[in-house]
Amino acid sequence: MDSESDQQPTRSDRLFTGGERPYDPEDLVMATGHDPTPERIEKARQMIEKEGPQVIERYLP
Repeated sequence: MDSESDQQPTRSDRLFTGGERPYDPEDLVMATGHDPTPERIEKARQMIEKEGPQVIERYLP
């Protein structure tokens, strides 16, 4: 009774928040609920640089 969706990795399987390892700008973009694009990744990189690594906490439940 395995379905195809059971075999696919979920989005959260690819999202790192800093607890397991330092997160990168792509992880921050995904935490905001958006798909990573070059523009969003660059904006996230700038946010991490300006506000520090704790910036991701505002997007986590």
